[in-house]
Amino acid sequence: MTVPLLKIGAVLSTMAMVTNWMSQTLPTLVGLNGTKISSSGSTQKITLFPSPEEGWEIYSSAQDPDGKCVCAVVAQRSMCSRDTRSKQLRQLLEKVQNISQSIAVLDLRTYRDLQYMRNTESLMKVLNARLKVAEKQSNMMNKNFQDLKEKMNELLPLMPVVEQYRSDARLILRLKEEVRNLSVVLLGIQEEMGAYDYEELLQRVMHLERRLHACMQKLGCGKLTGISNPSTIRASGSRFGAWMTDSLSSSAENKLWYMDGYLNGRTVREFRSFNDFVKGQKFVIYRLPHPWAGTGHVVYNGSLYYNKYQSNIIVKYNFRSRSVLLQRSLDGAGYNNTYPYSWGGFSDIDLMVDENGLWCVYTTNQNAGNIILSRLDPQTLEILQSWDTGYPKRSAGESFVICGTLYITNSHLAGAKIYFAYYTNTSSYEYTDIPFHNQYSHISMLDYNPRDRALYTWNNGHQVLYNVTLFHVVKTSGEL
Repeated sequence: MTVPLLKIGAVLSTMAMVTNWMSQTLPTLVGLNGTKISSSGSTQKITLFPSPEEGWEIYSSAQDPDGKCVCAVVAQRSMCSRDTRSKQLRQLLEKVQNISQSIAVLDLRTYRDLQYMRNTESLMKVLNARLKVAEKQSNMMNKNFQDLKEKMNELLPLMPVVEQYRSDARLILRLKEEVRNLSVVLLGIQEEMGAYDYEELLQRVMHLERRLHACMQKLGCGKLTGISNPSTIRASGSRFGAWMTDSLSSSAENKLWYMDGYLNGRTVREFRSFNDFVKGQKFVIYRLPHPWAGTGHVVYNGSLYYNKYQSNIIVKYNFRSRSVLLQRSLDGAGYNNTYPYSWGGFSDIDLMVDENGLWCVYTTNQNAGNIILSRLDPQTLEILQSWDTGYPKRSAGESFVICGTLYITNSHLAGAKIYFAYYTNTSSYEYTDIPFHNQYSHISMLDYNPRDRALYTWNNGHQVLYNVTLFHVVKTSGEL
């Protein structure tokens, strides 16, 4: 692939990201009004035991010889609390719901990027046609005309890339369609409870999750190459704090959460929309049972994850039930300003999310104060995998994760830039030089939201957004 073509990939990605965070309406994901499910060209019958109070659904996915996405589902009726499988199956339901919401995010990204690609394709065709006409009518072409023709020839290889991108978009649409078409199948299979055991269901869910991650890596992920100018959304609160949206919220919701201060706070404000937040109106107040420390909080799939004051305990608080679902100690992690970011503020433990899930940045005495990045299970808060980045945490201004890569700033003050990147897929790092405008000169919170493709920042009492440029190459061959 030529260098001009690579540049086009970055430009197209940038255009799609500029307006993502402002979106108020996302496509509806699940209709559940459909037809039979086929796998490898054959019809597959699955069972459903519907319950209005306590049900679960398990989706799996495969790809038939024609490339069609195939989904399967099982729904369980209310089970006796003594059934040991009940808890496992409910956990699978939560995982499947996460997958479905991720599909909605991926579909939104694909749809918007494809619109820009279509516009680019049309412009290229028109320009190419005009160049051919002009070439026939002119015996001698001046240097400018010749240069333009050469540039156009460099862009021609983009045509098959556009076609492949269109094919990828159709793949996502087919996946959505299979999810919509489950209800008829489910209603017809209510008498085969024992057809699928837990292990088989787990394998089906894991297979769909792997395919979804592959889609997101191919269509949505890339390497950070630039950060836009800041957009100040509101000036409110103290010098330190955090604000965020839920990257896994449903397409109909655009709620925003606001937590002022970095020490011993308990009050969380929930705004119905960005517009309400800007106006400071129509909010709900939650009173946390345990105070927080730092500003490294994150909302993920309807729950708030935060560091409990005077401890290295992570708390999972659910907004719907207004209760703590789980608490778990991050063994060995420093707290109480033992290993904070350069700005202090009890920022020892920083929680964050990206396209791959929930992450945590912290450090311990054993690794000499260098940043550890760990991926967490959002259901149990257990550490799934950890990486020692080798970067001293006290020298870092803030950090965030995009597509499994940790990006670290060299300061929280004016002149800060993205200085260090650690790649979890290769367990390697590099020093970077990605500048951004620190408008209010004191950043105390910097987090990436994969749904909006934006950085949320609390900067000296101002709530600020940055759009990001992710560089990724769209391949013209190969399967997901």
